[in-house]
Amino acid sequence: MGCEEEILIIRSYDGQYADRVRVEDLERRCEVGPSERVFLFTDTMGDPICRIRNSPLYKMLVAEVDNQLVGVIQGSIKVVTVHQAQKDWAKVGYVLGLRVVPSFRRRGIGCSLVLRLEEWFVANDVDYTYMATEKDNEASVKLFIYKLGYTNFRVPAILVNPVKHYRSYHLPSNIQISRLKVGVAEYLYRKFMASTEFFPHDIDQVLRHKLSLGTWVAYYRDDTDDAEDANFETSGSKSEMTIPKSWAMLSVWNSGEVFKLRLGKAPLSCLIYTESSKVIDKIFPCLKLPSIPNFYEPFGFYFMYGVHREGARTGKLVRTLCHYVHNVAATTRDCKAIVTEIGGEDSLREEIPHWKLLSCPEDLWCIKALKKEARNSLHELTKTPPTTRPALFVDPREV
Repeated sequence: MGCEEEILIIRSYDGQYADRVRVEDLERRCEVGPSERVFLFTDTMGDPICRIRNSPLYKMLVAEVDNQLVGVIQGSIKVVTVHQAQKDWAKVGYVLGLRVVPSFRRRGIGCSLVLRLEEWFVANDVDYTYMATEKDNEASVKLFIYKLGYTNFRVPAILVNPVKHYRSYHLPSNIQISRLKVGVAEYLYRKFMASTEFFPHDIDQVLRHKLSLGTWVAYYRDDTDDAEDANFETSGSKSEMTIPKSWAMLSVWNSGEVFKLRLGKAPLSCLIYTESSKVIDKIFPCLKLPSIPNFYEPFGFYFMYGVHREGARTGKLVRTLCHYVHNVAATTRDCKAIVTEIGGEDSLREEIPHWKLLSCPEDLWCIKALKKEARNSLHELTKTPPTTRPALFVDPREV
């Protein structure tokens, strides 16, 4: 039946025990990812709205049929940078966490949930609504693009690197790594990344959040004459800051404190490689073969965001920062992966360590204009040539 014909009740999630238990049960029954290849299960650790709770404005809806909870959807609202003729900032609504129990799929429930969430977006003066899904997720693509009028927007890459708890990376002695004060990190992000697509207007709140573990910068000790005098920690005017000609920075978000993941299905080759590579790596560490931990048990992960570089020879700086983050993650027992998401055309993709079998090279972002003036500029957003597209900033609150 069409999404208008299904008789069901859609209401706000009330946060009470009965709702919480039923939503958690639904999450356990609904896989994430294309089942023909690999899928994950999410453990929200008793807080079904954990993935949106840290956003400036958020909402969760549940769908019921005959008092049975059969679907959920989440949404968040924030102000970000976009590139259009009229203005630089826009209010956007993010759609995530759409789940419908298997026995109630193909009955229009998912469609009804999205439309109701869009009504909430409109009531809160949202310019655009957008969502992310795997490019091969046929059901999601059909729903959002062919039925609900969303348009392909960007195709970012999700890069995943396993954490080796029994080995630390050796960091080059000619590279200095320093942790930045929050105020300095905010200044650098606003100065160098403010024009990046989907850069959050409240970056200061992101950096100051308890889940943000910090921001680090890397530069060569002997790269330039001013490297020895590099000062990212000035307490005076920002004009006094001495920045080397070549440097890189990134921030880290502890997603494992929000929710856990568990691998539900993967190719047999993945399981065999997981076990055999760990044995080989321990016996012959000099071979430096890539190995992965056991993802079949619940695990947490670190999310790297705001990865940026300036100057020449920055590939090594980015890799060193990533290795530094790995060494920090290796001290956290249940952190088994380091994840980041960047624009599909971003050259940083080649510099960030990741394992291809675990990564997603094409994560599809789709967008829809909710206002007339936004619809007029949607063509500019979606038809920008790949070579001229700005970098993409992925907010860690929406992971």
